[in-house]
Amino acid sequence: MTTPDHLTDTAGPTAAEAADTLDLRLSGELLAALRERAPETGYAAAAPRMRTGDDLLDDPGAWESAATPAGEFRLVAADIERDLALISRWMNDPAVAAFWELSGDESVTAAHLRGQVDGDGRSIPCLGLLDGIPMSYWELYRADLDPLARHYPARPQDTGLHLLIGGVSDRGRGIGTTLLRAVSDLVLENRPRCTRVIAEPDLRNTPSVAAFLSAGFRFSAEVELPDKRAALMVRDRTLRRLL
Repeated sequence: MTTPDHLTDTAGPTAAEAADTLDLRLSGELLAALRERAPETGYAAAAPRMRTGDDLLDDPGAWESAATPAGEFRLVAADIERDLALISRWMNDPAVAAFWELSGDESVTAAHLRGQVDGDGRSIPCLGLLDGIPMSYWELYRADLDPLARHYPARPQDTGLHLLIGGVSDRGRGIGTTLLRAVSDLVLENRPRCTRVIAEPDLRNTPSVAAFLSAGFRFSAEVELPDKRAALMVRDRTLRRLL
């Protein structure tokens, strides 16, 4: 699970960009209208994906929603039949493809999803819904059981995450930071044996690293992975209320 650089353009605009757009303050209603909408009924009706005797990642689709400054957020387990077209469209956005490297026809994304859906449960793909609208893609994975564990001193139950913000209107204004804090909180609330949430963005992706720092993660180390030099970011349960 170490391939994607999981956060794309969510750390907020630069000072120059902010100056250029100072007068373009979009209302919440307009921003919601600009998001890529998919039929909401399927997500509202979708049953949580349950795993018999699961001791790897539990069931994120069954977790409660989280109230955030950006709106009500919840995770739903990705369904290939229902979600493939949407996720594939996001993967073909050049800004996303540069890091995830999953552009191409839908079969590319389908293979990536199926490897997790049909796997042993150590990695779970999810959609993130904000006020009922699918707007982000997440992968929660057991970092201590992942190849990443060869590159840092892993602890039992370390939980990693990858994030992709799908809609252009949701990028560059701090939503990534808000959701990183919300999802890492959900992990720590619902996985009591997990003491740390782990992430490994590309070290060159400074907006991504900044977003993690703003979300309460700390920079732990530089790690040389097969496909990138990464910043190992850690959110500790013990420091959760302080950062």
